[in-house]
Amino acid sequence: MNYQHLDTPIGTLRLVSNGAQILKIEFEGPYNTHAADNPDSILVNCADQLNAYFAGKRTCFDLPLGANGTPFQQRVWSALAGIPYGEVRSYKDIAHIIGHPAAVRAVGAANGHNPLPIVVPCHRVIGSNGRLTGFAGGLKAKSHLLQLEARLMHQTAAKAPIKSA
Repeated sequence: MNYQHLDTPIGTLRLVSNGAQILKIEFEGPYNTHAADNPDSILVNCADQLNAYFAGKRTCFDLPLGANGTPFQQRVWSALAGIPYGEVRSYKDIAHIIGHPAAVRAVGAANGHNPLPIVVPCHRVIGSNGRLTGFAGGLKAKSHLLQLEARLMHQTAAKAPIKSA
C-alpha cells in the first residue's frame, strides 16, 4: 500500500493506493495509524485533483478507483458518483435511483461505508427533511464541502451571459 497525507480546509486526509487505483480517502484522526508517506503517481494525481477541487477549480474527478464493497454498496456508490456538482439528493432519492425504494436505511449504511469521500460525493446526500446527516469527516466538514460547491455554482451562474428572448 502507498500513502499520502494531504492538508485541506476540512482537515488532513490520508490517501491510500495500491499503485494502480485509489483505494481509500480517510479523515485523519486519533484512530488512524500514521503511516509514513510513500506517494506514487496515482496519489500525486489524486492530491492535485483534490487541491484543485478545494480551490474551486475542479468539479469532478478523473481517477482510477478501486473501492471494495458489496454489490449493493457498489450500486449506491455509483449513484453517489452521479450526483451533479453543487446538487444534493436524499437517501430516499438514492434508494429510488438504485431501484430499491424501501432500502433507505441500507442506502444510509452504504453511504457511511463509502471509502472514497469527496471523490465519490457522499457529502451530497442529505436527509429527506433537508438536514445534514452523518459524514465521516463530521458535519462541519460536510457543510464546508456543500458551501464550497454552492459558492462556485453561484459564481459560475453570475458570470453566465444573459440570453435575450
